[in-house]
Amino acid sequence: MSDIQPAEKELTVVIPIYNEAQSLPHFLPELVETCRAKNWNLILVNDGSRDESASILARFADQPHVKVLHHKINRGYGGALKTGLLSAQTSYVVTMDGDGQHTLSDLDAVYQFAVRTDADMVIGSRAEMEHVNLYRELGKWLIRSFTRILVPLRVKDLNSGFKLYRTRLVKHYLHLCPDSMAFSDVITLLFLNQGHLVLETPITVRKRIGGTSSISTRTAFETIIEILGLVMLVNPLRIFLPLSLFCISVGLLWGIPIVIAGRGVSVGAMLAIVLGTLFFFLGLIASQLAAIRLHLANLHDEHDME
Repeated sequence: MSDIQPAEKELTVVIPIYNEAQSLPHFLPELVETCRAKNWNLILVNDGSRDESASILARFADQPHVKVLHHKINRGYGGALKTGLLSAQTSYVVTMDGDGQHTLSDLDAVYQFAVRTDADMVIGSRAEMEHVNLYRELGKWLIRSFTRILVPLRVKDLNSGFKLYRTRLVKHYLHLCPDSMAFSDVITLLFLNQGHLVLETPITVRKRIGGTSSISTRTAFETIIEILGLVMLVNPLRIFLPLSLFCISVGLLWGIPIVIAGRGVSVGAMLAIVLGTLFFFLGLIASQLAAIRLHLANLHDEHDME
């Protein structure tokens, strides 16, 4: 069976770059040539780099299929991705990290997989990594575990930087995404929550060529906060309902034995039950407000497309 050959200019590759002067010379020339040969667009976003990244990117800025964008100050990983994604004009757009860890052979494979399955998002799953940082892997596991409590999760590699999107859909949700490293997690959860087809396919990941990763413990905490904010936006009952049930259960377990013993009604138990009831109704109100906000956002986007 031959590969699917879609129409020309169907794919844009977006790469956020921050202080990657050591990595760029190793993979960028081959990437530029690959995009030229495949007739793909390439968008390189220099996110306020303080090293020689800007001068390296300038060598490729005159290529007809390459667009180099610059931020005067560092906006963050998500901020750089937003700039690149908003500039994409093709049907599909794929994001890759700028540290040289991703292999170019996976680009075409993921693209063909997306076209063949009609997926709205394809995540390049880093299932088999030879170089594993146990501390970072523990952080990723904690984030995935926390996320599963709040959102039904069907993907393994939630925060992979190698993702392919249907361009019109990812642009629709960019205003809900943070500028931080949490972008990868939040955009995936938005696609899942809104019922889009999200699939995974294995990719190969190499050891970082140079430079240092900006991911830290602080990044994990910021990601958790962003996920909480997203759940409050799209499905607040996921937070308020468990709180309500917990408080009411505590109140009943505390108060019933006291009532049975004939010692009246416990003030603490009643307070817990009332607090649980308040959480329940707050969740209902927040859920209605979230539904209204998302509906208005959809109407606004439909109006803009007309």
